[in-house]
Amino acid sequence: MNQQNLLQQLLLIGVGTTSLVAEKLRQVSDQWVKEGRLNADQAKAMVDDVLAHLKEDAAALDEAVQRQTRQFLESLGVPQQSEIDELRGRIDRLERDVRELKNRSW
Repeated sequence: MNQQNLLQQLLLIGVGTTSLVAEKLRQVSDQWVKEGRLNADQAKAMVDDVLAHLKEDAAALDEAVQRQTRQFLESLGVPQQSEIDELRGRIDRLERDVRELKNRSW
């Protein structure tokens, strides 16, 4: 399994978990409203607040996973895309120079 697939799976697990937590939270808050423990506005505010924190945590987790993945790939010596692009450009220039030199010699 490559790193991108692993990252995508982790993010999907996080999204699924967040959705499950949100659904359960809504169920609990609805039950509390029915029982009179909270009014509807309080329940909505509570759900919105928890979901906002979950989104912040998910963004921080995503950033941490990406940072760890980059560090892991660097430790393995896997080049970054920018480095590969730079090398491709250098190869293209060298090939062009070789063609020009061949044409001059004929």
